[in-house]
Amino acid sequence: MKKLLIANRGEIAVRIIRSARVMGLRTVAVYSDADVNAAHVAMADEAYPIGPPEPAQSYLNMLAILDAARIAGADAIHPGYGFLSERPEFAQAVAAAGFTFVGPPAEVMAALGDKLAARQIAVKADVPVVPGIDTSDLSTTRSFGARVGYPILAKAAAGGGGRGMRVVESAEQLESALEAAAREAQAAFGDGRVFLEKYLARPRHVEIQILGDNHGKVIALGERECSIQRRHQKIIEESPAPGLSEQVRARMVEAALRLAQAAGYRNAGTAEFLVDGNDFYFLEVNARLQVEHPITELRFDRDLVCDQIAIAEGARVSDPIVPHGAAIECRVNAEDAAHDFRPAVGPVAHLALPSGPGVRVDTHLAAGAEVSPYYDSLIAKVITWGQDRELARKRMVAALDEFSVLGPHTSAAFLRDVIASEPFARADLSTRFLPEFFPTWKLSDDKQKIALLAAALMGSTASAKMSGSDGGEGARRETTPAARSPWVGLGHFEPWERR
Repeated sequence: MKKLLIANRGEIAVRIIRSARVMGLRTVAVYSDADVNAAHVAMADEAYPIGPPEPAQSYLNMLAILDAARIAGADAIHPGYGFLSERPEFAQAVAAAGFTFVGPPAEVMAALGDKLAARQIAVKADVPVVPGIDTSDLSTTRSFGARVGYPILAKAAAGGGGRGMRVVESAEQLESALEAAAREAQAAFGDGRVFLEKYLARPRHVEIQILGDNHGKVIALGERECSIQRRHQKIIEESPAPGLSEQVRARMVEAALRLAQAAGYRNAGTAEFLVDGNDFYFLEVNARLQVEHPITELRFDRDLVCDQIAIAEGARVSDPIVPHGAAIECRVNAEDAAHDFRPAVGPVAHLALPSGPGVRVDTHLAAGAEVSPYYDSLIAKVITWGQDRELARKRMVAALDEFSVLGPHTSAAFLRDVIASEPFARADLSTRFLPEFFPTWKLSDDKQKIALLAAALMGSTASAKMSGSDGGEGARRETTPAARSPWVGLGHFEPWERR
């Protein structure tokens, strides 16, 4: 493998480019019309346009991406996360076109991407699952609700990220909830199948990182606590999961490995579980790299993207070291947390990123960049490491205090208040954390004054149009170290370096 195309954008594309460079690979970026001046385009050795800003016509356009790979002479394609990363048809098309797909094979992705099929694999592998039924037939679901008691949960078979999911509080809500879940699932995934599970009122969401090679070996790299979520979307993750007993941790790792072996898993993936006391239940497998992978990297002193590339090249996966310390990640989004997390877009006039011992920032932003309305609102991941959880937590509070954007609203101040809160400090964690402890939130008075001043400053410079190089319609762009220099230092991470 000599040249890698990254079929993605933003922070994860920057992240993959850095690791590929460590592996000695040339990198190829693809970009939509909205991303001509994006960081990943500037950092890659080559970059090719793939269409208009709308994802369906660019980053979800398989033919355009494969054409770019052919023109560039790439050997392999890394999908990142999101977009096409869990589309088995994309993995299959990549392989059929003669490229190496840096991820699990299409057949594994297809089996685990369907929640019903994944559930069946888990049952055969003797992995505990939440009590449920694999149908949305009304009479059968009524019987199930009467048997296990309400609330119950309707879930899309092909879904994720909370889409196609409805909590059913009573038998009277069942029919309408099933119809709504099926409609949303059909619109989001092109698959309206829905199944039901017993609703766990206050579980924890804990996942196990797995790596499998092409020689039949699968390893686990500890667990990550992902319970703090907003609308079923993770916003804070940490490792290790606080308060999890060694017995439960060991059983979960064993269950994840059994599941991976049963599915013939290869490359990086994550087995996700709901934890209820000392019991845990299989939730799903994410057949890709996870957003929160950096906290595992910091505890295990390894680069998971380098692992992915090595596995794709045929290398055997190496055994993990004993993990050390604790790590926390906060996902900073471009949104107005004080006003129901409304999406925020626009130019970034100024950006100050935290640094210091035990602090890492993965981002694609810089002053002059544009936060686009077309893509996910994630703009940065702030990650801290410490000898123990409390040190990692204190470093995160300080890091989020340093994080500053003049331009679109961000969720940094909200995340800072969550991390600094007493419930988080005592690790009173569950998927109900935000509704219980942060049902509402607003900026403190001093931060409101700063925000008003920032808005005034932005208004005074609104007429100054931000400029950037234009590669031209359909033009190939060959970048140089000089062209990449504005992005040097944005969350740089050497895989052998512990921070």
